[in-house]
Amino acid sequence: MTEKLYHQDAYLQEFDAIVTQLSEDRVALDRTAFYPGGGGQPSDLGRIARDGDEFVVAKVKTEAGEIWHTVDPEGLREGDAVVAYLDWPNRYKLMRTHTAMHILCGVIWRDYGASVTGGNMTPGRGRMDFEFERMQKELVEEIEAKINVEVDAARPISAEVLPREQAFEIPDLIRTKINLLPEGIQQVRVVEIDGLDLQADGGTHVNNTSEVGRIRVVDYKSKGRINKRLVVELED
Repeated sequence: MTEKLYHQDAYLQEFDAIVTQLSEDRVALDRTAFYPGGGGQPSDLGRIARDGDEFVVAKVKTEAGEIWHTVDPEGLREGDAVVAYLDWPNRYKLMRTHTAMHILCGVIWRDYGASVTGGNMTPGRGRMDFEFERMQKELVEEIEAKINVEVDAARPISAEVLPREQAFEIPDLIRTKINLLPEGIQQVRVVEIDGLDLQADGGTHVNNTSEVGRIRVVDYKSKGRINKRLVVELED
């Protein structure tokens, strides 16, 4: 099984690895810092180098428990020793965006008790749906002000892996309307924004809310009777 370096150090930008499997234009490595996507966060991009040759990593995905890196051009071989490089500006912006979504979720859960019904993100922009009956300009402005207070609070962020039974003793561990954590997962990774948010989560985050920078709510709309969408963007 691939060693998940992205869970050990989200700031790792390059790493050594060995090619363990091939499948057409995809390779598996014995260890990887490329996040394979999930929970609304896209997979990482980057490149893999071998003896002067470079292979662009265009997509990373988990299938049947294996992490596959789609590369262009083909040419890597099983057993190759490689050096891999993340597209760091893209990864870091995704880390900031993902943390921004947790700040948003934490504030709305704390202050309004609204569950999450959906979400997605791209680098620097994200949308999240909540169980609100009404959503008006004044409330949106209030939410934007509150989430930026949490950015300025410079709250530390940490992650740990807990046995499933212990993890589910945490109140409100799952903020989504539907529990998306498969029954077969016995080790649960939880991400905590100190004093604000604690959720099951497998993605990558910054170490402190101050790294996110100012968050703007750029759009809001109704997606149903009790389903309202907020769209946020990061200021660079």
